[in-house]
Amino acid sequence: MLFNSVTFLIFLPTVFILYWFVFKKSLTVRNILLLVASYVFYGWWDYRFLGLIIASTLVDFTLGICLSNKKFDAYRKLFLIISLVFNLGLLGFFKYYNFFIDSWVSAWGLVGVEFHPSTLQIILPVGISFYTFQTLSYTIDIYRKKLAPTKDFVSFAAYVAFFPQLVAGPIERASHLLPQFSKIKSFDFEFAKSGVGLIVWGLFKKIVVADNCAYFVNQIFENPIGYSTLELWIGVLFFSFQIYGDFSGYSDIAIGVSRLFGFDLMTNFKFPYFSRNIAEFWRRWHISLSSWFRDYLYIPLGGSRGNKWQQTRNVFIIFIVSGFWHGANWTFVIWGGIHASLFIPLLLINKNRKYVNAHNYKLKDGISVLLTFIIVSFAWVYFRADNITFALEYTFRMFSIDDFSITSLYKTSKTLLFALISVFSILVMLWLEFRAVKKKYNEVHLSGFGLLCISVLILFLGVFKNPAEFIYFQF
Repeated sequence: MLFNSVTFLIFLPTVFILYWFVFKKSLTVRNILLLVASYVFYGWWDYRFLGLIIASTLVDFTLGICLSNKKFDAYRKLFLIISLVFNLGLLGFFKYYNFFIDSWVSAWGLVGVEFHPSTLQIILPVGISFYTFQTLSYTIDIYRKKLAPTKDFVSFAAYVAFFPQLVAGPIERASHLLPQFSKIKSFDFEFAKSGVGLIVWGLFKKIVVADNCAYFVNQIFENPIGYSTLELWIGVLFFSFQIYGDFSGYSDIAIGVSRLFGFDLMTNFKFPYFSRNIAEFWRRWHISLSSWFRDYLYIPLGGSRGNKWQQTRNVFIIFIVSGFWHGANWTFVIWGGIHASLFIPLLLINKNRKYVNAHNYKLKDGISVLLTFIIVSFAWVYFRADNITFALEYTFRMFSIDDFSITSLYKTSKTLLFALISVFSILVMLWLEFRAVKKKYNEVHLSGFGLLCISVLILFLGVFKNPAEFIYFQF
């Protein structure tokens, strides 16, 4: 079920009314409602994969109890390994099975050895990369004795499958979200109001910014040979705003919908395109994933302890794994490698934490912000490309100097209209985000009038025909 669909427009008010007005006295019944609603939300895409979520829930709920039982102290590491193997095995099979088979065949083909193994027509379950990491954090934190396991199966199941953030995050920690299912809530008008504001803002970023930009991005990336150097750069820049509007828009809607039910989710984006270097970008982009890798991989590897070589190794591993998490394609690994190569020099000269607590922007920071955005945009080529060959050809043509025309982008009135809408909506988004950055907010705050204006823009400029899936559904 898509946030930007008519079905969800019916689904959300129905669940809201039942939650606050019909089942307002019983915490357990409310959690059952959220659990059933979450399974309906997910099953709307493909009910067959509900079994995977249920299996993951049962396994980690049971292992969590075992990990805290003193009778099993000698087996705690074994229980953790079972959780790791089960969840990563589940993720590995559905997401990477054919990738490893194809890579194995290609590697042997380089030395003249041919294999013809059978591959499977595996459908990637939506959200599997998100909810497996969410359940893993639960068992790992119990193993580390940072979290006590719950004995309330309904609450735990609702935590794993909570529909606002089930398929594309934020990736929540049990220590933050799970306790919220154990408290009976009273309706908070101001909290819900802020949630409505985030929903509208997220829909603007998705339906107006991302989906209008997608009109050009899809055309250019389908046939880059037919476009000039300047048009290829425009395609990349538009994709930068498409993926940001699409993914951060989903996160805003997820956080906003959660607030309607009294739940608080973590911030997943903090205006990343106002970053002054790559290190700051990764503290602002997909925060729930980058912090997950920091806590459960980077720090166990040694983190920033040790000499520069060890720190460099750890950072490189994190970025490569992060790239690979995004998809079963070498292009994502290269994308992660590009970011690693940009981050490591900052680490070596001790500049990677330069802007950790720096909120005030100076005029000279504008150049740093622009350069960082251009570098990040260039790396997006490898994220968007279908294969390495395509990415290299696209990159090569971006730096050729044979043609700087833009005639292809306004050869019809339709393409010109999409171009104008895209540029206008991007400027509106950047202006409102810059105001939020200056006020040191973590999210855009819309006044009543601002909310009305953004709603009007959504109605008149949004793409409603054949609503597009969110990009991160494929991860």
